[in-house]
Amino acid sequence: MHKLEKLTHYTHGYLTFKGHDYAIIELPKLLGETLHKLPYVLRLLLENIMRNTTGEERKRSAQALLRWLENGTSSDEIAFQPGRILMHDTTSTPALVDIAAMRDAIREAGGDPEVLKPHLPVDVSVDHSLAVEVFASSSASEDNLQHEMRRNRERYRFLLWASNALEGVTIHPPGTGIMHTLNLEQLATVVTTQERGGECWMVPDTMIGTDSHTPMVNGIGVLGWGVGGLEAETVMFGVPTMLRIPDVVGVKLTGTLAPQAQATDLALIVTQRLRALNVTGKFVEFFGPGVSTLTAGDRAVVANMAPEYGATTGFFAVDEQTLRYLDQTGRSKEAVARVKHYCKATGLWFEADEQPTYTQCIEIDLSGIGVQVAGPTRPQDVHDYTDVGEVLSQLEFTPSAAPHRAVSNLPRHPVAIAAITSCTNTSDPRLIITAGLLARKARRYGLTPPAWVKTSLAPGSPAAATYLKRAGLMEDLAAIGFDIVGYGCTTCIGNSGPLPPGIRQAQEAGNCRAVAMLSGNRNFPGRVHPDLDLGFIMSPALVVGFALAGNAEHDFKKPLAEYEGRSIYLRDLWPAREDVDAALAEALNAADFAKDFKQASRNTRWEALDAPKTATFPWEEASNTLRRPPFASVSEGSQLGHYTAYPLLIVGDDVTTDHISPASAIPADSRVADYLVERGERRDDLNVFASRRGNWEVMVRAAFHNKTLKNYLAPDAPVAHTRHLPSGDVMPLFEAARRYREADESVVIVAGERYGMGSSRDWAAKGQRLLGVRAVLAASFERIHRSNLIGMGILPLSLPAGVSSTTLNIEPGDQIDIQAQAETLTPRTRITVNILRAEGEIESLMTIAQVDTQAEIVLLKEGGVIPSLLKKTLA
Repeated sequence: MHKLEKLTHYTHGYLTFKGHDYAIIELPKLLGETLHKLPYVLRLLLENIMRNTTGEERKRSAQALLRWLENGTSSDEIAFQPGRILMHDTTSTPALVDIAAMRDAIREAGGDPEVLKPHLPVDVSVDHSLAVEVFASSSASEDNLQHEMRRNRERYRFLLWASNALEGVTIHPPGTGIMHTLNLEQLATVVTTQERGGECWMVPDTMIGTDSHTPMVNGIGVLGWGVGGLEAETVMFGVPTMLRIPDVVGVKLTGTLAPQAQATDLALIVTQRLRALNVTGKFVEFFGPGVSTLTAGDRAVVANMAPEYGATTGFFAVDEQTLRYLDQTGRSKEAVARVKHYCKATGLWFEADEQPTYTQCIEIDLSGIGVQVAGPTRPQDVHDYTDVGEVLSQLEFTPSAAPHRAVSNLPRHPVAIAAITSCTNTSDPRLIITAGLLARKARRYGLTPPAWVKTSLAPGSPAAATYLKRAGLMEDLAAIGFDIVGYGCTTCIGNSGPLPPGIRQAQEAGNCRAVAMLSGNRNFPGRVHPDLDLGFIMSPALVVGFALAGNAEHDFKKPLAEYEGRSIYLRDLWPAREDVDAALAEALNAADFAKDFKQASRNTRWEALDAPKTATFPWEEASNTLRRPPFASVSEGSQLGHYTAYPLLIVGDDVTTDHISPASAIPADSRVADYLVERGERRDDLNVFASRRGNWEVMVRAAFHNKTLKNYLAPDAPVAHTRHLPSGDVMPLFEAARRYREADESVVIVAGERYGMGSSRDWAAKGQRLLGVRAVLAASFERIHRSNLIGMGILPLSLPAGVSSTTLNIEPGDQIDIQAQAETLTPRTRITVNILRAEGEIESLMTIAQVDTQAEIVLLKEGGVIPSLLKKTLA
């Protein structure tokens, strides 16, 4: 029988394990030798299709996947049904607020609000709200947790309401760790079992997460990627996520890492290479003999950076390293054996000498990688760590000629923040242990960071504290200021807390331009702190090194200090690989991971919260945290059509979701702060933007609130201002949008390359919808933000090659005519756009609708995800 016929009529086979027969999809039996040509990610998608579809849909999807082998690309779409959803508190809050508002709408329409409940398990990690208020103190972790619980009490009560009202939603309280570390250490099974049709199945663990760094779990062979909260809402309620069969880029790894090189260094090189290749929206898979030399921890670091290199995934297939990691983190022997047995039987086990078919390939020699940093404003700008001073010296900055500095001996580019932070580099014990051993040597030589450096250590898991203490390294880290400040994203997500006063005063006086050194994954201007536009990404050990130097321009070819007549260099502090191995052997105990997680889950402050126990949420008009959003309504309709619009903003390249919807601290002197103070808040305790994502009134005022964002309509205007073109007045963006709306005038946004890069936050799209934006015209879009725009009913249009927001030369008085009628819209269709010049000239452009699937067309026609879900539920 022909392969396609086999696939069409196949039901399932069986696999015997521990005396029981489990139903499985037998990929080797179905495809034979053809299976080895398929990338592992497509094997997993094929298994998902075979298990979850039937009839013509299965035939069409399977045929499309096999046809992909002919040229490594496809325009066909398939349905993917993940097994679970992972969220964090600041992406789950707006999604759960949407659900609460949709329940209200259902009740008001005469329906039963309780019919709206998740069809899949949803785990929520409360990890994005912890701020570094207290540091370099043994009580820092407890003190910061107290601040967190006080500031976010109302929002946390709401999350508890959701876990009570929505069956299947599990909230992991503050202190249990960062979501991606929790996923690796606790939630991921790699292979799981489920009941289907009266039989017990063995299936791959698959997932989606409302955070762009969800692919971190790809490091242990779990297929998952990041989506916006809007897309997660559709999947949550039983709608499969539709995707175009992806291009798959193969990265062949050869050789082994040099002794001083670490997983961080490899991740930065991968980011640099793949950004240059432009893998936006593509799946990336690693293969070749070098893969086998990398631990699961190494792989997770590389996979985590997938959004930084623009890809949907950064996949490593299952092998012995995966099993070793599962064993080291306390999984049962049966669970580990099940993973091996299933993957070997189904063709999902990694073979180092296998080379599947890929859309395109690159090769990276691990042995050629040295110690790297990335910055000062983008993760893909990679340099040797000794070149940071040269990079900074090329920036246009001259300290003021003030007679004295706010801090004596403050360098031109002081290290203001030195943070061992983020899931990226605190989930792999090797990286933390290396930093601890470097701190130990620094302590022996009496080295400490200068007073102006704000130091912090925020591991991804409470188990890190246990293994650092067992190795005797916690005291060494604390001795140089790296006490644990808590278990959360902290500095990486912009919750870095206040800058040291001396740094703040010196910057205000123009004495310096401070720099952040962090082991995170992003260094966009203003992300770490609103007053810092320079930052470098590096390994935890190198963060310690720069903290000791205190000067971002320090040349590490020169000594850090003198000790008893001897010059001490960074190389003298750097631990040998065998020392790291020995410390790891002493530090790690598989029992720690479950024990420490269980203990952290018993958060007494969390358990003491009094949450409502009602089917619908009781909104409070006076709340500054939670407000029912206006877009959660059946009446919201399509924004498609033929219309003439004014540009609300014109922006350049690399506009991130941090620019569009910031997550960092709310500036006390901002219009957002004024609004909150008018409603009773304290100006000196406004928390961060991310904490207000349940309040649409705050978030629409926060849209594009980033002082590094240049709006070409009003380049010299204050932050979050624009020019209202009919009048020529420069005013706050929110007020301009209101004036356009009152005059029944349409608006669009015009942007450059990589619009919406960065975090997955759906508020970057929601804010634009509330501002009245009907379409975004950009040179190119980042994957998740493109999806979020469609989820809010906003049409993404890509400009023709060679045309950008700046080359269009749009002037005040010009308008933009867009012909995007619903009845003619198809995936990737051409849309005519006319620039109507004030002088009467008309310039025509042929744009492309960045709409990948028919399902996305439906969303645009219905006005977005929320109206679509409401209509389905009420039907």
